[in-house]
Amino acid sequence: MRIGISCYPTFGGSGVIASELGMGLAERGHKVHFITYAVPGRLNVNLPNIYFHQVTVPDHPLFRYHPYSLALASKIAEVTENEGLELIHAHYAIPHASAALLAKDMLNDRLKVIITMHGTDVTLVGKNTSFMPIVKYTLNKADAISAVSIYLKNEIRCTFDCDRNISVINNFINPQDYNSRNRNEIRSLFACEGEKLLIHVSNFREVKRIEDVIGIFLCVRKRINTKLLLVGEGPDLNKAVQMAGEKGFASDVITLGNRKNVNEIIAASDVLLLPSEKESFGMVALEAMACGIPSIVTNSGGLPEVVDDGVTGYLSPVGDVEGMTNRVIELLSDEEKRQEMGRNGRLRAQERFNIKDAIDQYEELYRQAIMN
Repeated sequence: MRIGISCYPTFGGSGVIASELGMGLAERGHKVHFITYAVPGRLNVNLPNIYFHQVTVPDHPLFRYHPYSLALASKIAEVTENEGLELIHAHYAIPHASAALLAKDMLNDRLKVIITMHGTDVTLVGKNTSFMPIVKYTLNKADAISAVSIYLKNEIRCTFDCDRNISVINNFINPQDYNSRNRNEIRSLFACEGEKLLIHVSNFREVKRIEDVIGIFLCVRKRINTKLLLVGEGPDLNKAVQMAGEKGFASDVITLGNRKNVNEIIAASDVLLLPSEKESFGMVALEAMACGIPSIVTNSGGLPEVVDDGVTGYLSPVGDVEGMTNRVIELLSDEEKRQEMGRNGRLRAQERFNIKDAIDQYEELYRQAIMN
């Protein structure tokens, strides 16, 4: 197939999934064309069958806000004409799916539009009164819709009163990308012998409950010699550092920004903290499982579909800092149990969330859309 993919070229979950999916499809012989404003961080554009088309927006004095959606629609139409695309897989309803639908109209319906909803396009952006009508429109007009979890599928139905068929295709990992070969080498960069490493990976927004991450760390630090790795960037990152500094532990909190080798950093850690208010799936928890690292997460959103409580990690109520602290201390104090959970997690990630199965599902979704 000749496939277009439009996504946010960021280090977030949707950008990672879109990139890995595209590379997996290309490996199977499909021609995959990425259409976005920058090369996605996880995409290898040097692979066979991978193509990148940059969207540029003119800086015209009449535009108070740059019309990226319109430039994207024009680029999708252009690439479709030049490369004979059969479908565009849009990750996020806006601007990607809405732009793809405009391109489809420009091409007199000679393009199929598949949407994957990832989370905030439903739970945050989609519920905004300014965007709800256009998100609902894209859901009604798309040729096929997928969601990354059962939880998100139900949220789509409820939020947008959508009665269309929605395929649940979970986020996934490529097992070959997750190993612990460099664990000791990377670990030595952050922890001395005998120290434990906690890790939190996110976009550091309010929904991630960064104050709980720091609260858990500070409580654990009183009992066990521990350092905290913070991976990613966002508005609440400085708050996290400040909170630790006020308690005299600033030197034990290490900020690493956005990293391409996040899987290697997770693998070098002992426990992942993800006390989010809500996660539509919880990609970082899956990555931790693939690395053989247990997670302490909240039992909200799609996380219970990923983490098997007491087997691959622990689920806790949102805001239960004390309970999550006790779980962390339990794992850091019992290496045998921690490693057993890690093995369970790696096995579950490989069997339940394998890229091969996900690509099989997406290929079938594409075929159904093309035939209809």
